[in-house]
Amino acid sequence: MKSTGKTTGLIFRAVAFSAGRPWLLLALCAALTLLAIGYAATHFAMTTNTGALISADVDWRKNETALNTAFAQLTDTTLVVIDGQTPELAEAGAAALAERLTADTAHFKNVRRPDGGDYLARQGVMFGSLEEVRATTQSLITAQPLLGPLASDPSLRGVAGALGTMLTGVERRSAKLSDIDRPIRALDDALGKVVQGRPAYFSWQTLFADGGGPQPPLRRLLLTQPKLDFGALKPGEKAVDAIGAAAADLKLDAAHGVRVQVTGEVPLADEEFSTLEENIGFVGLVMALAMLVTLWFATRSAKIVAAIVVTIIAGLVVTTAVGLAAVGTLNLISVAFIPLFVGLGVDFGIQISVRFNAERLEGAAIPQALERAAVALGAPLALAAGAIFLGFGAFLPTDYVGISELGIIAGLGMVIALVLSVTLLPALLVLLKPGKPTAEVGFAEAAPVDRWLHAHRRFVLWAFGLSMLGSIALLPLVQFDFNPLHLRDPQGAAYRSLTDLMRDPLRTPNTISVLTADPDSAQALADRVATLPEVAQAIAIDSFIPGDQPAKLALLGDASLLLDLTLNPFDTAAPPSDAAIVTALRATQAQLERVAAGEPSDAADHARALATTLGQIAAGPPTMRAAASDVLVPPLNVMLNQARALLQAEAVSRDTLPPEIAADWVASDGRARVQIFPKGDSNDNAMLARFTKAVRAVAPEATGLPVATQEAAKTVAWAFVQAGVLALILVSLLLFAVLRDAREVAFTLAPVVLSGFLTLASCVLIGQPINFANIIAFPLLFGVGVAFHIYFVMAWRSGETDLLQSSLARAVLFSALATGSAFGALWLSAHPGTASMGKILMISLAWTLVCALIFEPALLGPPRPAKKPLAKGKKPAAAPQKSRRPKRR
Repeated sequence: MKSTGKTTGLIFRAVAFSAGRPWLLLALCAALTLLAIGYAATHFAMTTNTGALISADVDWRKNETALNTAFAQLTDTTLVVIDGQTPELAEAGAAALAERLTADTAHFKNVRRPDGGDYLARQGVMFGSLEEVRATTQSLITAQPLLGPLASDPSLRGVAGALGTMLTGVERRSAKLSDIDRPIRALDDALGKVVQGRPAYFSWQTLFADGGGPQPPLRRLLLTQPKLDFGALKPGEKAVDAIGAAAADLKLDAAHGVRVQVTGEVPLADEEFSTLEENIGFVGLVMALAMLVTLWFATRSAKIVAAIVVTIIAGLVVTTAVGLAAVGTLNLISVAFIPLFVGLGVDFGIQISVRFNAERLEGAAIPQALERAAVALGAPLALAAGAIFLGFGAFLPTDYVGISELGIIAGLGMVIALVLSVTLLPALLVLLKPGKPTAEVGFAEAAPVDRWLHAHRRFVLWAFGLSMLGSIALLPLVQFDFNPLHLRDPQGAAYRSLTDLMRDPLRTPNTISVLTADPDSAQALADRVATLPEVAQAIAIDSFIPGDQPAKLALLGDASLLLDLTLNPFDTAAPPSDAAIVTALRATQAQLERVAAGEPSDAADHARALATTLGQIAAGPPTMRAAASDVLVPPLNVMLNQARALLQAEAVSRDTLPPEIAADWVASDGRARVQIFPKGDSNDNAMLARFTKAVRAVAPEATGLPVATQEAAKTVAWAFVQAGVLALILVSLLLFAVLRDAREVAFTLAPVVLSGFLTLASCVLIGQPINFANIIAFPLLFGVGVAFHIYFVMAWRSGETDLLQSSLARAVLFSALATGSAFGALWLSAHPGTASMGKILMISLAWTLVCALIFEPALLGPPRPAKKPLAKGKKPAAAPQKSRRPKRR
């Protein structure tokens, strides 16, 4: 017990010095706090990158780093998703936005079109099967009578004239009205909406694809690498704003049939921070009010509350500065030291203040009351701080950097909290001179509970034993969800866009990438994994080289011979006047009426309907004809340009691939990348686990989001096993070194273990999974639990009885409530991860309190004789001292 005596003496001297020289102590602490504020303000840094939570030295993180280094242009990206009501709107919108963002060198390093651009516009048709290429070329050849007039006069007049040309064929009986029924219906549907003043969209590509060609996509992508402003809290915010401004200027909005969404690493990280700060003021206010109310009921003195609050704020500032100096950058886990410090640090202040009030009630003056409190609590407080320090320090050797850095900051914070609690707090109490309490400090009303616990000790122990067994039985049902995406706000724009992409099997971000030695190795791996049932497709650089090129080029060559003059006429008509458009519409209206006259068929009915619509547009104001032109002509130009481009396809090899495509698949040192897509719902964790396992069986060095999700779960789980075992050993050794009694060490730790099992069982019952954020509840539970139980064990071993009636029980109860209010406020956070953290922390603290106030007294049983240090030369007494009821606290 020599170490206990030394610790108590040291704390006693610190309290006595502070109480004797309060102004000096206050000045020193103020200077230290100001220095800490200056350091924290100039060195504050925080990352929302969930990848930073795991050590870069584990194998799967090394693979990830190697890939990111080889293809740096694919990191820190922002993905722009352009959806159009028609393929032409999506393509035109993507092309216009890409051009605008490429010119914006102030905000973007590069802008690429992974599913578009000149190369794919020319060669895209070649990636279809031979039958698909044949169907595409045949649909263009079939549409030649319509394409010719449209290409020579791409206007509303030209559309009317093209339809008139087809109708002439029907009048000459070289075609049937039913042969042109599909374009007639499509035109009438779109133009009828124009007449009604409703939004209307028309797709020439879809019209021709209905003839047998592949359906064109309604979604296009832009992959941008923004210039990040690391001096801002949200580094990518300016780039995202630039995308929004460009889209608005180009009228890429719902009113014009286009939707632009932004997602990717950068906006997701910025959105994560926005969610964290969204209602942080409200959460902080609730936390502060709950803390103040709890402290008031604990101490019944505004001056004591003020002293504790000032001590906590000073400690928090100093801990922030020390933490930043120790770890450099805070992360999503380590930033939780703030409520953690408040929750744990306030415990020391409450313990000292409640004992101080108890001594004051006995008649001691302020300095003497502080000194007596120091003598009574010095050893328990130091032991509790040491146990918490070791509990968090146990995470240092693990690969879970997030909690490891939290452990560093929290451990140092406990030392700072203890030092300030025995220096600054006593000095403030001396200066503020709080009044003497007028009521019982302990809980005299708890006497029946004390008696019941003594009388029914076995029942309580059996009840908790059965609870332990039941909790252990539920352990296999605990859900672990370490998918970092599930910690994000589901209502965030970037997250919604991401989940939308995940439903698209060919655009999901849940892909696996493998870095191989060269392009040949990449293609061999792609061919091998593509046969796996869990894989939808695998892409390497050779995937951009079409297969069966000679046969496809022959089909395209034949089509080009037939369509070249059709699509590229020598002369194009000048833009028509409004009068010319009216004349053309009237002529086509009359032709439709003649062709449909007297014919009882659906095709004739459709022709008569279109005739009526054209007549209404011709008779309407010029603005109606302008609207009709806006619906038909811009997509016509997009379709014509794409038709011209695909007829220019040519033979392709690795050497002739455009540099911007080749660079994304072959690094400068010759290594090549393979990207593997999952088959099935990529939002399903179980499916992703099977996908990851299957691919890694073939390519162990694979990386990507599915690999990171699975491996991070294993890393975190193993980190907690390591840290749990190490913390248990270290704290047990510390307790044994101080208590010198294995039984008392067990009395201290058994309730902590029980509260942990009860917390996990509660998670099962309420369906709350354990994730990256809320898992920190368990080291906190360990720290708080050990502290509370140490207080009770050391009071019990000193001979105290009726523990629930003592000032100690009051201090423990309100300390738990204060800690609970600090963490419970996190439940109100808009950030799902932080909210789940608050929920689990509240549950764990509730069980910790139950175990401390119910299980611990029952476990301890009748008080034992006080153990006192023996003076030199003295022998132990022949019989134990008679236990006595302590003075009223």
